[in-house]
Amino acid sequence: MQRLPPVTRPILQHQLISKAANGHRVFIPQCRKLVFEYCERSKSSSKTRTWLLNSVEEIAKQNPHVEVVVKPRSFKEPIVRGFYCAYCLATHRARWVIYSAPVNGRDKVTPLNKLEVTQIGQKVKLLLDSSGAKIKPLKRLTVESTTPSARGIWSGMHVEKPYEI
Repeated sequence: MQRLPPVTRPILQHQLISKAANGHRVFIPQCRKLVFEYCERSKSSSKTRTWLLNSVEEIAKQNPHVEVVVKPRSFKEPIVRGFYCAYCLATHRARWVIYSAPVNGRDKVTPLNKLEVTQIGQKVKLLLDSSGAKIKPLKRLTVESTTPSARGIWSGMHVEKPYEI
């Protein structure tokens, strides 16, 4: 009696693609771009100009995954704007997509006009560490079960003798 070779299944191409996910396998930073906007002449931008001259290059070196843009805008208050990546499902696999416009409608704008030089660095660090998602209140979250109850949902209509008022 002759032995038949075992049945082998072909390896599909989508099985060879690694999935991007924040967690134990890989880390994908959320912040992709920081835009500093300031006025070259106004007094309210003086501390921002000082911080940009001293620290923006260091921030760019420490975060090579973040595009840092410095652009002057006349007669406007200084701001820093953070743009964040979006997570989307395309063709049934996870991908990170980066667009030139604000993705997922999220960009965070922080005014810098009333901050000291050291506080500007803290605000930039906060934007770099942020995920870009909206802040959700934790007090009013509804509890939803992932598994059904053993007894089911109680209703006054399911008892033998309904309550009388």
